[in-house]
Amino acid sequence: MFWTDIFSDEPSTILTLNLCLMNASNFVCYSLNGQQHVWRQESTSARERALQYLPGQRIHGFTVKEVVAVPDLFLTAVKLTHDKTGAKYLHAARDDSNNLFSVQFRTTPMDSTGVPHILEHTVLCGSKKYPCRDPFFKMLNRSLSTFMNAFTASDYTMYPFSTQNSKDFQNLLSVYLDAVFFPCLRELDFWQEGWRLENEKPTDPNSPLVFKGVVFNEMKGAFSDNERLYAQHLQNKLYPDHTYSVVSGGEPLVIPDLTWEQLKQFHATHYHPSNARFFTYGDLPLEQHLKQIEEEALSKFECIDPNTEVPSQPHWTSPREDHVTCSPDALAPDPTRQNTLCVSYLLGDITDTFEGFTLSLLSSLMISGPNSPFYKALIEPKIGTDFSSVVGYDGSTKEASFSIGLQGMAEEDTERVKQIISQTIDDIINNGFEEERIEALLHKIEIQMKHQSTNFGLSLASYIASSWNHDGDPVELLQISDSVAKFRQTLKENPHFLQEKVKHYFKENTHRLTLSMSPDEAYLEKQANAEEEKLQKKIQALSDRDREEIYKKGLELLAAQSKTQDASCLPALKVSDIEPTIPITPVQISTAGGVPVQYCEQPTNGMVYFRAMCSLNSLPEDLRLYVPLFCSVITKMGCGALDYRQQAQQMELRTGGMSVSTQVIPDSTELDVYEQGVLLFSLCLDRNLPHMFKLWSDIFNSPHFDDEERLRVLVMMSAQELANGISYSGHTYAMTRAGRHLTPAGDLQETFGGMEQVKFMKRVAEMSDFSQVIRALPRIKKHILNPENMRFAINATPQKMSDTAAQLESFMKDVAENRKERKPVRPNITEKPPLPVYLNWFTFFVQELNFQPCQMKTFFQMPFPVNFVSKSIRTVPFTHEDYARDPNSVQTLSAFFRGIDWAKSGQFTQQDIDEAKLSVFSAVDSPVAPADKGMGRFLSGVTDEMKQSYRQRLFTVSHKNLVDVAERYFNVGQLTYGVAILGPENDTIKKDPSWIVK
Repeated sequence: MFWTDIFSDEPSTILTLNLCLMNASNFVCYSLNGQQHVWRQESTSARERALQYLPGQRIHGFTVKEVVAVPDLFLTAVKLTHDKTGAKYLHAARDDSNNLFSVQFRTTPMDSTGVPHILEHTVLCGSKKYPCRDPFFKMLNRSLSTFMNAFTASDYTMYPFSTQNSKDFQNLLSVYLDAVFFPCLRELDFWQEGWRLENEKPTDPNSPLVFKGVVFNEMKGAFSDNERLYAQHLQNKLYPDHTYSVVSGGEPLVIPDLTWEQLKQFHATHYHPSNARFFTYGDLPLEQHLKQIEEEALSKFECIDPNTEVPSQPHWTSPREDHVTCSPDALAPDPTRQNTLCVSYLLGDITDTFEGFTLSLLSSLMISGPNSPFYKALIEPKIGTDFSSVVGYDGSTKEASFSIGLQGMAEEDTERVKQIISQTIDDIINNGFEEERIEALLHKIEIQMKHQSTNFGLSLASYIASSWNHDGDPVELLQISDSVAKFRQTLKENPHFLQEKVKHYFKENTHRLTLSMSPDEAYLEKQANAEEEKLQKKIQALSDRDREEIYKKGLELLAAQSKTQDASCLPALKVSDIEPTIPITPVQISTAGGVPVQYCEQPTNGMVYFRAMCSLNSLPEDLRLYVPLFCSVITKMGCGALDYRQQAQQMELRTGGMSVSTQVIPDSTELDVYEQGVLLFSLCLDRNLPHMFKLWSDIFNSPHFDDEERLRVLVMMSAQELANGISYSGHTYAMTRAGRHLTPAGDLQETFGGMEQVKFMKRVAEMSDFSQVIRALPRIKKHILNPENMRFAINATPQKMSDTAAQLESFMKDVAENRKERKPVRPNITEKPPLPVYLNWFTFFVQELNFQPCQMKTFFQMPFPVNFVSKSIRTVPFTHEDYARDPNSVQTLSAFFRGIDWAKSGQFTQQDIDEAKLSVFSAVDSPVAPADKGMGRFLSGVTDEMKQSYRQRLFTVSHKNLVDVAERYFNVGQLTYGVAILGPENDTIKKDPSWIVK
C-alpha cells in the first residue's frame, strides 16, 4: 500500500500528523503547517483502486456514472459518459496484465453492398496522423500485441486490441483512435479493399475486365460455405423489415453497387463518438486511457444525433415458410441426404438481462447433450446427421431468436421433422425439465465464472457488445450471480416457470419461420452466370474513356501496392523494451502408482485441471486411422454402471468437461523424431475432485463400445462436422497436407487431422455394418488406457495439491488392472522421453546419397469458388540454433516465392529485423492461463531453461544469420517441399503429371 495526495498526484509515505478522518473510501484528512490536505490510500490491486471512483466524479472530459464491484469475475466495473459527445465508456478493472481496448460503433446498413464491412477494411488503410498505407498491419511488427483485429457484425463494428506492455498500449491506442475517427478513406483504398473493375492483367489494357477487391472476394469465399449461407438467409428472412434483412458483410452481386461517396458518408454518420462505445480492461490506470482518448480524439467532436437505432421487428400474425438452395457437398456423409430444415422463433429484446439469461439457459436445456428433448427427438432417430448449422439461442440481434432443425436429412422427411419439433415443444410444456439437468447447467455457469482464460478481456468485450449496442446495461450483464439467484428464486416460487416460457415463446409464437435448404447441382453455375451478367451490365455502360480510366486506375493501384511503404510515422516499441528473461514456472515432479506426475501450483480459483498423456507407440498400424474416432466417442458412449445419458449428466454435474484428443509432438532436438499419443483432459471444482476421478476410472475400466446405434449417431455427427469445416478451415487442411511428406510427424498429423481423416470418416459414415469399427475401439483402448504408457499433470491451488495427489493415488489403484507389461514411455519426467526411432531420412538421402527428394504436389477438387493454397519446406527443430533465425518471420515478405530470393540477397534492414523480433516475441510472450502453466514442459519436454536459451538466441539474431539460414534452408527447400491446393476444378493442374489429383 501507498498513499497519494489527490491534490498533488505525488506518491509519498504516510505521515501521522493531525489525522482527522479515515472513511470507507480510504480518504484521510490531515493538516500540515496550517494547510489542509486529503490523502487517498492506494492499493496494488486494480480492483480496489477502481472502487475509489465516485459517481459524479469528472475525469478528463468524462463523468463517472456507476462503480460496481463484480466479485464473481474478480473485477470492478466503472461506467462513464463523455460530457461533450455522449460517448459511452465501460472500464473493467481486473488484476490482469493482458490489457484490452475496444471501440465499437452501431453500424446499421440498409442494403447489401457491404458498406460497414468495406469501411472496416478501409479505415485501417491509413489515417491523418499515420498516413502510410497499412498502419494496422505494420503495427503487427512494431508492437507486442497479444491480439489485434476488427469485426463487422450484423449491427455493429468493433476494433479491439490487447497487450501486456503499457507503452505498447498507448501506441496501439493512438493508432486505433486515429484510424477509426480520422481515416484517409482514399479512393485507391476503396478500390483495393472494396471492389473495382480492372483488367484481368492490370498491365494489359486488352485483357478482359473483371471484378476485383478484397471484400468482394472474401464474401465470395464466405458464401461458398453452406452453413454460413444458410445462417445468412435465416436471419434476413426472420427479420425482414430493417437492417437485419440485408447482408452487412456484403452480398457479392450487390457489392459493386457501392460508391466511394457512399462509403465516406456512412463513416461520417456512423463513426462518430456520439455513436461509440469504449471498453477497457485490465490493470492499467483508467485515468491515462481517458486522458489519451479525450486529447487525441473526442475533444475534436461535438455531440450529434447519430440516428442509428434499430426498431423492433413487427411481429407476424401467422408463421411463414421459405426455401433456398446451395451447392452440393461432395464430402457429405450421405450424398442422398443433403437437405436442411430449421424452425426459427423471434424472442424478446436482448436488453432485458434476466429474460435473456433465462432464455439462454432454457435453450441449453432444450438442445444440449444427449439428455435434452430435441437431441432425443431429432438426433437419435438418425433422421439427419446433426442439428442445423443455426441452432439454439441467438442474442446477437436486437431481439433474440431460437432455432431448431436438422441438416443432412432427406427431402421426404421434411414434414416429419416439422411434426417432431411441434410435438417436442408440447412434451416440454407438459413434462418440464429434471431438476438435476437444471443444476448441471447452473454448475456449468459457476465453472465458467471461475475458469481463467488468457483472453478474458476480449471475451468480456464480445459478451457485452450486442446488448450494450442497443443501450442495454453492460454492468448488469456482468453480474451473473444476481441472474442465477433470481432464476433460482423465480423457479422456487413457480415450478412451472420454464414451461410457461416455452408455451409463450414457442407454442403460441406466430413469428415463426420454417426455412428449408436443398442442394442444386447447377448452383455454382448459376452463381457464376449471375456474376457474369452483373459484370457485363457494368461493362456495357462504359465509354471508351471510362475503359481508359479503368486501365490507368489499375496501374495506379498496382504502383501503390508495389511501392515500399514509409512506416516511420508509426509509433514502435524497441527490442530493448522486451523483457530479457521469462518468469520461471515452478513444478514438482513425483509419481502416483508408479506413473510420473507433474504438479504445478497456480491461482486457479478453486479449479483443478487434470491431464494424462497416453502413448501410441505400441498401437498397430491398422488402427491408426481410427484413433481420432476413438477420441471423439470414448467419453460419450457410457461407462461402468452409467449409460451414455447418465454419463453425460454426471460429467455436466461434476466437471467442466472431459475430452480426449490426438497429439503429435515433434521432438525439440530431432526433426524426424516425434511423440505420438492422446491427451486426456478434464477440469472440475475442487469439491468435485473424487467424482471426476471416478468418471475417469469407469472410462478406463469399463467403457461401453457395443451400442451400435449410439456409435452410428456419433459417427454421422463427426463426419458432418468435418465436411462442414473444410470451406471454413481450408487453409489449415492445405497446410497439413503440404507438410505431410517433409517429416514423419507431418505424415501422422495428416492421418489424424487432415484430408485423409476427412475422407476416412466419410467412408465410415457410409458403412452399413459397423462391426469392424466396434472391434477396433476396444483394441485401441488396450493400447492407450494403460498406466504403464502414461504420465500425468495437475494444476491446482497450493491448498488443494495434497488432496489432489491423494485422489490421484486412489485413481491409480482403481485402474491398476489395465497395466500391461510394457516398457514405460517416460520413466522419469525430467528426462528426455524415449521416442520412436526414425532414420533422419532427409539428411541421409540428401547428404549421404546426394539424392534430390521429390516435390510432392496434391490437388483436392472442392465444390466452392475459392482456392486454399499452401507450400511447406523443412527447417529445424526447436533447440537448433537456426530455429530463432527463420527469415520468414520478417513480415515484409510479400509472397513466399519472391521472398526466397529476397531473403537470400539480404535486402532487408536492421529495422526489418527488429520488427521481425517484435513479431516473434509477441507470440513467444503471449499470456499463459494458470490452467496451462507448465504445459510446454509436460507435453513437449521444453523447459523454462530451454525457452530462455531460445530467447537469448532471438535477441542475438543478426543480418548475417538471416542470410545464412535463407541460403541454407531455402536452397534445400527448393528441392524438398510440399504443396497442396483445395479448390474448384482446374484443368491446368489435371493435365500436369507432377500433381496428384484427389
